[in-house]
Amino acid sequence: MANIKSQKKRIITAEKARQRNKAVRSELKTAVKAVHVAVEASDAQAAQTAANKAGRLLDKAASKGIIHKNQASQRKSGVQKLVNTVK
Repeated sequence: MANIKSQKKRIITAEKARQRNKAVRSELKTAVKAVHVAVEASDAQAAQTAANKAGRLLDKAASKGIIHKNQASQRKSGVQKLVNTVK
């Protein structure tokens, strides 16, 4: 444990940020999984709705710096390609 007061505070804030980022990443995985489930069920409408939600979440995570903007773009593209296979 650090002796310096500011470093103690940084340790606490870093842990809070880590927990928050972990929760957002988990939410992203769940959203993408919902797209996969809808595609496997051959439900084009549900797949597109899930892809739209996943896209919004990916953009939000990228804007907050949780994932890189190019990573968000690549994931959105992959999800949409998957949805397009159902139609």
